[in-house]
Amino acid sequence: MKKRLPKGWSPIVVLLLLLSLWEIIVRLADVPEWLLPSPTAILHEAITGWSNFSGHMFSTVQLAVLGFIIGTSIGLLTAMLLHVVPFLREAVYPLLILSQNIPIIVLAPLLVVWFGFGLLPKLIVITLVCFFPITIAALDGFKQTPQDLKTYMMMAGASSKQLFWKLELPYSLSSLFSGIKISATYSVMGAVISEWLGAQTGIGVYMTLASSSFRTDRVFVAIFAIMIISMLFFAIIRIAEKRFIRWRIKEEEKE
Repeated sequence: MKKRLPKGWSPIVVLLLLLSLWEIIVRLADVPEWLLPSPTAILHEAITGWSNFSGHMFSTVQLAVLGFIIGTSIGLLTAMLLHVVPFLREAVYPLLILSQNIPIIVLAPLLVVWFGFGLLPKLIVITLVCFFPITIAALDGFKQTPQDLKTYMMMAGASSKQLFWKLELPYSLSSLFSGIKISATYSVMGAVISEWLGAQTGIGVYMTLASSSFRTDRVFVAIFAIMIISMLFFAIIRIAEKRFIRWRIKEEEKE
């Protein structure tokens, strides 16, 4: 029998192969470092320039976490409100979809004009990126509640408030966490975009300075940092999901 790689190792092996291929092609083709640096050159810059980059990274993480918390709260509250008030949902739901057709990068300059260069426009950008996946996921989760259980609770005399908190909300957790995981990764991207609005620190600022000085290795350091931070956010939400939804873990173990 063929030995299989442990679960989760396959993507790592593929990534290492791609990085090795990248290193070989750059060296054999003698590609200029300002055009496409090798992975080893990027790693060297990440190590030697850590003292300069770390401050920018922690600034972005703080901004992303704060914006993610605000976006998650607004998204969940919006979903609850639209679910409880069907008329409001019919009126507002199309507007929510329409709002996602406006590119954030286009809206960003307007936010600067309206709110200045402070923290508020940056948080608005991250909130706009984060709240929509959570709102849609929560609304879909509320609809997944089995009708027979709802009927049973109503026959038992449960109020609309009890029906929501004790049945519909718990059944929506699986879908809700799917939206939260998407928003967690989007929050990092939103934070980087928001830093282009005139921030003094952050990965977005670091990338702008690096690209303007043709330090492509630093640009790649920033890109890989964004990827790693996004994966860490995703992993943290995944751990929280396993703690909150025990029944889903049992289903995955059966599979």
